[in-house]
Amino acid sequence: MKKIVFFDIDGTLLDFDKNLPESTKKAIKQLQDNGVYVAIATGRSPFMFEKLREELDISSYVSFNGQYVVFENELIYSNPINKEALHRLSEQAKEREVPLVYMDEQTMKGTVEYSKNVEISFATFTLPHPEFDEHYFKENDIYQTLLYCSEEDEKYYLENNQDVRFIRWHPVCMDVVPGGGSKAVGIQHFIERAGFEMKNVYAFGDGLNDIEMIQTVGTGIVMGNAEEELKPHADLLTTSVDDDGIYNALVKLGLIE
Repeated sequence: MKKIVFFDIDGTLLDFDKNLPESTKKAIKQLQDNGVYVAIATGRSPFMFEKLREELDISSYVSFNGQYVVFENELIYSNPINKEALHRLSEQAKEREVPLVYMDEQTMKGTVEYSKNVEISFATFTLPHPEFDEHYFKENDIYQTLLYCSEEDEKYYLENNQDVRFIRWHPVCMDVVPGGGSKAVGIQHFIERAGFEMKNVYAFGDGLNDIEMIQTVGTGIVMGNAEEELKPHADLLTTSVDDDGIYNALVKLGLIE
């Protein structure tokens, strides 16, 4: 009976200072030694967590909230945003003087030379402000776009963009992915290719973009520091990321000792 555990990154694998807790690192090594498959499921682009994959010896992941799925370093599923939908959103954002950031698997480009909100949001990933290229989406497959608008202004975009999905992860920013896209969809493609059954799939998360994933997998584990809206969906609610949340849950589930 093959088992697999998917881990979200921010607020789950990494603590609030973007550090990997020692207890988490040891727990994942023990999982791997016990023959449990380990993968990542994140809203991040692959280029944003290369070092983490190397540190944890992980070669499989679901990225861009399910739009770009890699199994043992091989791309097995990709779902870029429709070009027409991106063009429409770009025109709306430009008219309303709102920045966008286009992301593919290798890099990111912004529609403005500089924005304080963009700088603030990327500081949470300890990444620099993206370079300017407002036409980047025209020549490249974009799997996720960041839209910088307040919660008060998001209704306009929700009403006028039915074929994409918006997921808020920051007070000034929302992820934009293809309609119907989610980590759960990416995981489904992954386990079909890798030969797992959903009942043997575990997943850890803490954000609103984890809801479908937690609902879909056999066992959904929610961090103690999670968004309140996510917690009711948990099969197991563990302690916070800075209180050995991953280690404690894996011991409780009997996956490690």
